[in-house]
Amino acid sequence: MPSLVEFLPVNLRLLFICLLSPLAAPGENWPGFRGPGGQGHSAESDLPLEWSMDEGLAWTADIPGRGWSSPVVWEGRVVVTTATDRDRSCRVICLDLESGAVLWNTEVFRQVPPHKERRNSHATPTPAAGPLGVFAVFGNGSIAGLDWSGALLWINDEVEFYSRHGLGASPLLADHLLVMPYDGSNRVPEAGRWPDNSREERLGWQIPWERAFLLAVDVRSGRTAWRAGRGFSRIAHVTPCLITAPDGSRQILSPAGDVIQGFDPESGRRIWSVRSRGEGVTPGPAWGDGLIFTASGFERTTLRTVRMGGRGEVTATHIAWEGRKGVPSESSLLYVGPHLHAVTSGGILTCFEGRSGEIVYQERIGGRHCASPVLADGRILFQSMEGEVIAVAPGPEYRVLARNRLEGEFQASPAVSRGRILLRSADRLYCVGERGK
Repeated sequence: MPSLVEFLPVNLRLLFICLLSPLAAPGENWPGFRGPGGQGHSAESDLPLEWSMDEGLAWTADIPGRGWSSPVVWEGRVVVTTATDRDRSCRVICLDLESGAVLWNTEVFRQVPPHKERRNSHATPTPAAGPLGVFAVFGNGSIAGLDWSGALLWINDEVEFYSRHGLGASPLLADHLLVMPYDGSNRVPEAGRWPDNSREERLGWQIPWERAFLLAVDVRSGRTAWRAGRGFSRIAHVTPCLITAPDGSRQILSPAGDVIQGFDPESGRRIWSVRSRGEGVTPGPAWGDGLIFTASGFERTTLRTVRMGGRGEVTATHIAWEGRKGVPSESSLLYVGPHLHAVTSGGILTCFEGRSGEIVYQERIGGRHCASPVLADGRILFQSMEGEVIAVAPGPEYRVLARNRLEGEFQASPAVSRGRILLRSADRLYCVGERGK
């Protein structure tokens, strides 16, 4: 027999579930890609410094299918996405942070898997979580909203996404709006072999076009709130962030192929734009002290630092400095003022002076890197694809504090919440921390 809760309106049902949930233990949520604020900064303390496959793990959980989305945490619940049944079944999985038990595993829809590059997945976008539920995007561009019981609330399939690379960016939850960038390329019947690709296929990928955009969806209904075009740009995989401008206003910071841009969160109006040549941009930006730090895409991969406060086309007036040494092509940038930290795919760590771009040090930490670094408990965690987490002290002196290795292939970025560190491999979720904490 159905419960009374099932007959309540969605908003009342969500409130009812929240009221009946046990009181949350103190600790910080990790609600989206790169955590609260989208900078990779955690306020947690008393985190483990050392662990291995034999000790220091609170639990592990097998994750079916394949997906490179990073874990998110909301009020003691961990969420990941995955694609099973040969990438046709798009699923959202919720686990208990304390025990690792699976609370629910929901198929939100089925898709015809579009083209992607080999290392990508059809569940790469990291979901976004908040009091109204969890919101997930999959390879075909469709968005699903679920409540915290795992029930599907809505699907927005307005966008039929296609990209030579596949979908790699993650959505931003800004109050009641979920903002997702769609920086794709022209759909072709069959992907060609590089370098013998037609002009039709190279549109949006190697030839700039005007079809890239940001979409904002109202998470209360699943309806589209606004759609904002970029102008001429190319393929990218950068997750947007919410920043505060010098005048106190909030802006959506959204780099893409050939551009770095700021948008109004409520209307989608483009506020400013800087040209930044390069397609296939992946690293997330960092910001602080009135500066925005970005990495451009392929061709002339460049660190490009932009002064905040611009209006309109500000390429000629608002670039603070540029540099081509130590530029990451996959890992996001991390700013721990006054220093900027970046790790290349080949494991070269560079510390820059943020205001000038001067290199403070450059060292090889080893391994291959595409996960984004995290600052937590006075240390920066760099996760290699081979399963090693290198803990480095922030600041102008290069000091390795610990090296810890787990089994598996890792592309997802770490999450930190309630004294625990979550690390996702290709088929498993590891929770580092005390058992029963």
